[in-house]
Amino acid sequence: MASDIFIEIVTAIGRFLLNPVVYIAIVFAIFLGYSRVKQERKFFNRRIVWGWTELIGQWKNGWLFALIISLISIVAGLVVPKTFLLVLLAISVVALVFFFFNALSPIYTMGLATLAVWGMYTYDWSFSWWKISLEGMDLLNGAIVTITILTGLSVIAEGMLIRRVATTVSSPRIEKTKRGMQAIVYITRKLWVLPIVFIIPGGAIPSYLPFWPHFSLGETTFALVLFPIVIGFSKKTRKQVPVIQLPQMGRAVLLLGQLIVAGGLGAYFEPIVGFITLAVGVIIRLVISIYYALQDQTDVYAVAPSTRGAVIAAVLPDSPAEKMGLLVGECIRKVNGQPVYTESELYEALQINAAHCRLEVLDRNNEVRLTQQVIYSTDHYRIGLLLAEQRDS
Repeated sequence: MASDIFIEIVTAIGRFLLNPVVYIAIVFAIFLGYSRVKQERKFFNRRIVWGWTELIGQWKNGWLFALIISLISIVAGLVVPKTFLLVLLAISVVALVFFFFNALSPIYTMGLATLAVWGMYTYDWSFSWWKISLEGMDLLNGAIVTITILTGLSVIAEGMLIRRVATTVSSPRIEKTKRGMQAIVYITRKLWVLPIVFIIPGGAIPSYLPFWPHFSLGETTFALVLFPIVIGFSKKTRKQVPVIQLPQMGRAVLLLGQLIVAGGLGAYFEPIVGFITLAVGVIIRLVISIYYALQDQTDVYAVAPSTRGAVIAAVLPDSPAEKMGLLVGECIRKVNGQPVYTESELYEALQINAAHCRLEVLDRNNEVRLTQQVIYSTDHYRIGLLLAEQRDS
């Protein structure tokens, strides 16, 4: 018995590892890290965080959400048609290959997959070359309830990921303003993979895989599959620093996910509610994206050179600056009693007392505070700060 369970687990992992979207997502995460580091070195002559951060975060940040959704799916018995997963796989691959990261919001991919499956079922479209079968497939008899609820749960996960994680890898870039000055914009690009356990009809598993884990409920047989849900996010931020704007956007997406789950529960009583919920969900998600994109269609920058002092563009991890609690967008007025406006002036002021650093900072609320930190020989020689300042083109 124990050996059978072990074989079932290994088989499930094996089929998951055979899914092409897993490797495509990995390749693109590596590419995102490489391109980010390349841009940071172009503008600031150094990288801010490790180049493998995107790849590690792709799996590390989403596993808990995947586990919770899997448990809800299994406990609630949310059966997903195999056809839906196959179409979802195809849509995810296309979005990844063509760099449509924002199209990888679950409401878009799952909503489009639902529309495609509905069209296949309604108009009897067939794709024999892909071995898609519509036998027993009826969105109006339960499947729409499951799909809508799982979509809502995935959108909730998306919102929480945007709130908690996207702000940690927002890469600063130098951009020329309409007035010919140089200011800072922030680019956030993330790909998360959520390995979720789905229940599918047992008959959807080919007969040549008799060892695949099955279970029965009455006269119906079901099977468990491990399937990767890919969530993408891309945003350019200029009017507000990412740590302020992205959590706001994440909360809006989180609320949308909750509304979609509620719509899925309503579809249990009236299936058409599920279709309406997914359609409205797509529209609301588009409105959220457009709203926050329009906020940044302005010549107002949260981080730009200032006559008040040296404005912080980025804080390097594990640096004295981070230990002092310095934040992006804050303005350093004095270092060791000396006024500073540029990186070179900051470095010169630090040499006044090489073992200790005392700063006068103007925070985001324009309130002055003092902070200090002991400097060790192993610390970054500029205490781990990147500043917004005019640079030679």
